[in-house]
Amino acid sequence: MITKIRLLIVDDHLLIRLGLVTIFSDQPDITVVGEASSGRMAAELFAKTRPDVVLLDLKMPGLSGVETIKLLQEQSAAVCVVVLTTLDQEEEIFRALEAGAQGYLLKDMRKEDLVEAIRAVHRGERWIAPLAGARLAERLVRKELSDRELEIVKLLVHGKSNKEIASALSLSEDTIKWHMKNLLEKLGTHDRTQAAVIAIQRGIVKI
Repeated sequence: MITKIRLLIVDDHLLIRLGLVTIFSDQPDITVVGEASSGRMAAELFAKTRPDVVLLDLKMPGLSGVETIKLLQEQSAAVCVVVLTTLDQEEEIFRALEAGAQGYLLKDMRKEDLVEAIRAVHRGERWIAPLAGARLAERLVRKELSDRELEIVKLLVHGKSNKEIASALSLSEDTIKWHMKNLLEKLGTHDRTQAAVIAIQRGIVKI
């Protein structure tokens, strides 16, 4: 006999909940033990059904997804939450994962990947949608760069030479060269132009 993954679905949109139930009803190893339309209802159902995984909409009226995660953790520190959302904003990704979510999925993903994500998280793995993972990586890169390096990379993106950067920041050219060396290493390149491209692509510098 297959031991089924017990899944609780939390989303304030009825049609989305129905769609998710339909997707998982076809899976021999997953059973939906409850549906909730709010964070408060999720907490009540969690206490009654004790699911293995909670699939949670991040943006809901009343309690937010992040607040709901914290509420569920009051019942069980080992609660396994997968966030499902249309949002790919960096701050939302960070807050959900920081709150304890093991997965961050986007609603436009393929249903096959959605199902596999639930299985993976149940096995104790993390599952983060590629776009969300890229945004998270951008944040980590920005945290890694010092304030001075951020100043320098902004000027670099605008085509400034070391001499011009030194003048703008009232530093010696040798000091700029030292910061530039560290900056290039952190961005994973030895080329100034490529560093500027990476900084723009990762959102380190907005233009």
